[in-house]
Amino acid sequence: MSEALLVVLLPLLSAPALGLVGNWRLAARLNFLATLATLGASLLLVAAPMQAGRYLQVDAFNIYLVVLTAFVASTTAWFSLTYLGHEMQSGRLDVSRMRLYHAMYQLFLGAMLLALLSNNLGVMWVALEAATISTVLMVALYRTNAAIEAAWKYFILCGVGIALGLFGIIVLYLAALPVLGTGMDSLTFTLLLPAAAEFSPAILNLAFVFLLVGFGTKVGLAPFHAWLPDAHAEGPTPISAVLSGLLLNVALYAVVRFRMLLAGNPGAIAPGPLMMLLGTFSLLLAVYSLWHRRDIKRFFAYSSIEHMGLITLAFGMGGPVANFAGLLHMTMHSLTKSAIFFAVGHAAQVKGSQKFADVSGLTASHPALGWGLVAGIVAIAGLPPFGVFVPEFLLVTTIAAKSPWLVIPVGLGLLVGLAALLARASSLAFGPATPSPGEAPGVAALVPLWLHLALVLLAGLWLPPPLVGWFTEVARMLG
Repeated sequence: MSEALLVVLLPLLSAPALGLVGNWRLAARLNFLATLATLGASLLLVAAPMQAGRYLQVDAFNIYLVVLTAFVASTTAWFSLTYLGHEMQSGRLDVSRMRLYHAMYQLFLGAMLLALLSNNLGVMWVALEAATISTVLMVALYRTNAAIEAAWKYFILCGVGIALGLFGIIVLYLAALPVLGTGMDSLTFTLLLPAAAEFSPAILNLAFVFLLVGFGTKVGLAPFHAWLPDAHAEGPTPISAVLSGLLLNVALYAVVRFRMLLAGNPGAIAPGPLMMLLGTFSLLLAVYSLWHRRDIKRFFAYSSIEHMGLITLAFGMGGPVANFAGLLHMTMHSLTKSAIFFAVGHAAQVKGSQKFADVSGLTASHPALGWGLVAGIVAIAGLPPFGVFVPEFLLVTTIAAKSPWLVIPVGLGLLVGLAALLARASSLAFGPATPSPGEAPGVAALVPLWLHLALVLLAGLWLPPPLVGWFTEVARMLG
């Protein structure tokens, strides 16, 4: 387990170190190097043996999410180099806030990786709480009234959600006590899973309801989503990228782990219909809300709710194809949505605003940035040849075969969302060019944007056989 421990410790030890660096330019570079080191350590897990200890585990499900998390965190840290430099020059941030940002960024990364690699439900809960607290501080970084309000809403709603999740873990512990006894065994996932069939179905049902609501709040599932649009709109754009691209995945990962426990007990309620209901409701609410947004970051926050709803629906449906679609969709959404926020962050700095009315004609005024944003929107809309099309196609065909009654609401939701995205893409990229008081991003600043889009395009054209085999193995494991 030394590789897994290294992955967790690198960012957790980097956090206090970066908090002491007074030179913000140096700190930004060190932050990027630290995330790059974490990415390198995460790649070691690919060749490491699958094993489980008392507190950490390495299996096919969490390895790919660990690598994905470290990769997106690295490219976001690269994007932050230019983005935060502009914020410093404009006076929106100062040195003390930059120190806080870099320290909390590494703490956030370490907490997410610990949650993914945890084999102990208590440790997972602590890690998700640490991720919440660190991002609350980053959402409030600008110290404006709106940013502080958004941070408080995020803290209160996710605090209530994580408290309900803790209660669910306690109830699950009570269900395991008669079978596994007192102590850490009743909180160890790899021991809980094979013994789940012996747990009391009634207690297990109660635990899952609290776990689904509690952790579903952090996923951003409706109607527990109210924190997410505000946090995206008011926090620094790099935080929007990692919130949408990473934290939502980690919370959903926890929900799917708990679903596996419930599915292992033949007397318990089926977890799938509950997840499908929340997923479908999230999709429909999000696509309706897309038509009423005037803030670009808030708009794409609702797009994240839409896609997390689709992914939750896929895992709720279950089966090899739907699970494969959910796994691939998590990956494609992380890469695409973070790329979109990279483009939106640069566009907001160039135009001096993140309102749709003030950002227009990007392909004429800033072609590389404008066409990158267009490609990102086309990709997240689920159009070929980009990779998001593949899991959405697999999901819709699976719904048609297994739950035909869902085809109409899901298909209608996808079409309404597509129309909203294309309408906004038209105004952002091809409308009359608005004034551009800010400095245009350089070529190096756009590398993370185009790197993500290249990977999403490649996935739409060709999936490497080892990756397909990997996802197939995990899809079977999830049941």
